[in-house]
Formats: sequence, structure tokens, C-alpha cells
Amino acid sequence: MLGRTANGLFWMYRYLERAENTSRLIETGQRIALTRSGVSDDEWRPVLQSAGGAPAYDAMHDAVTRDLAIDWLLRSPDNPSSVLSAVAAARQNGREVRTALTEEVWEATNGAYMTIKKLLARKVQDRDLPEVLASIRQHTALVRGATHGTMMRNDIYDFSRLGTFLERGDNTARILDVKYYVLLPSAMSVGSSIDNVQWDSILSSVSARGGFRMAFGNAGGARDIAQFLILDRRMPRSLAFCVGKILDNLGYLISDYGFRGEAIDHAEALAEHCMSTDIDAIFDRGLHEYLQDVLLRLGMLGRQIEIDYRFSG
Repeated sequence: MLGRTANGLFWMYRYLERAENTSRLIETGQRIALTRSGVSDDEWRPVLQSAGGAPAYDAMHDAVTRDLAIDWLLRSPDNPSSVLSAVAAARQNGREVRTALTEEVWEATNGAYMTIKKLLARKVQDRDLPEVLASIRQHTALVRGATHGTMMRNDIYDFSRLGTFLERGDNTARILDVKYYVLLPSAMSVGSSIDNVQWDSILSSVSARGGFRMAFGNAGGARDIAQFLILDRRMPRSLAFCVGKILDNLGYLISDYGFRGEAIDHAEALAEHCMSTDIDAIFDRGLHEYLQDVLLRLGMLGRQIEIDYRFSG
């Protein structure tokens, strides 16, 4: 496969996952804000930081407000990671690799872009926000479903999956970091009712509440939720699940191409360093520090994949 085709597939699926994850991040901010008393608009700064868009936002706006932050994350053309920008970039990448996609995948991608573009043509009103966020998730899920149901399990599929799970792992780490390190009112709140409500909001935002109840019942607390979202390999948005899928798809590429690049070494080191532990050790070390390390390693892994498979070629 040509490097530019691999690049288009990888980034098409990264951008689709990013659009969905940004909508989930907005919902996380909304849910957590409802548990806080005396919340100021500046509480949205941590959400902007988590999305990696705070510096660009600050360059365009003098202050952080809830309305401006949500609009920036959803539809600002000046934000390359906004939902609208991400879906447009996914569609453009899909168009460039059109011959590598099935008709169903392309139609789902194009349909997602057209629908989301219409939904975000103007500022989203408060009363419409839940419905808009749900629609974004539904349309990206349609692309994912078409991919699973119609794509050959070959290198095309592997590069698509690598993009998906790198982006998803990055997002899970960011959502957890926003919750525990930044949005928690104070250390005194750890283990309190407000802390537990916020953790439950995290579960809802990553569609994990039902799975968590199956695994832990109704008694699980913050420690169990963190363990579920970080280390449980059955949960499709956990860090462990994402790293496992990255390893699998890199392994398939090695088998197909007969070439072992450095990316697999990065992935194995990530799995060994960050996943071969238990939740108590993570909390002893510091959840924020652990998550920042995971984000750094995921970033290095993504860059190495681009180098190994000559994405610029």
C-alpha cells in the first residue's frame, strides 16, 4: 500500500473518532458542571485544555465562557479539532482514499458530514445540545458499523483501526484527567458523594455505565471506575483495550508486510509500562502523572507509525 493511502485511512478514522470524542468531552463537562455549586464559566477551561485547544482558543478570545467554549469545540473553523473541522477532514481523507473504501463506508462518511454540517450551521442552542451531541455519536457509529460489516480484514482495515484506537485511547486518558486532576473541587472531595456523582458522569459519557454495573454491581466507587476505564480489557474504551487492539493490528501489518518497524516496540513498551500494573499502584504514583505518561507515549507511537509506513510518501 502506498504511504499516502495508509495516511489517508489512518487519519480518516482518527478524525471520525475525534469528532465523536469531542462530543463526549462536551457532555462530560456538562454533566460534571451540574454537580458543582457556584460554577463559573472559567470551569470550561479544563475541558479546553483536555481537548488540546486552550492556546488556540486564548488567541481568539479574551475570556473563557461556557457558550464560547462549546461553540469552539463544536463548530469553530479556527479550531482544527472541532467536531465540524474533524468530520470535514475525515471526509476529505476518505475522498482521497475512496477506492480503498467500500461503498457503504463512503456513503456513511459522506452522510455523517452532510448531517453534522447542517446541525452545526449555526450556534447550537442549549435546548438542542443533547440531541446534537447524540446525533454526532450516532453518525460516527454508522461509519464504524459499515466498516466492521463490509471491509476486508487486510492492511486497509488495519490502518483504519490503528487510527481509531490511538485516538480513542488518547481521549479516554484526557477525559479521566479532566475529571480527576482538574475538575475535582478539592482533595477533600475525594470519595465524597459529589466525587462519586462525577465519576458516574464519566461512565455515562463513555457509554460505560451498563458495562460497569455488570462488572461491579451498584457498589463500585471511584477506584473501581478508574480500574474499569484504564485496565479492564473487556471495556472497548478502556486504555488497556485500545492498546491491545493497537498491538493486534500492528502485528497483522508485520505479518502482511514482513517488516517490523519501531512502532511495535513503542506499543509493546506502552503495554508493559502502563498496563502491567494495578490500580493501587497507579493511584500511589498519581493518576494525573500516569495519564500524562500514557498520552506522551501514545503521541510517540502515532508519530512512529507515520515514519515506519512512510505516510509522507
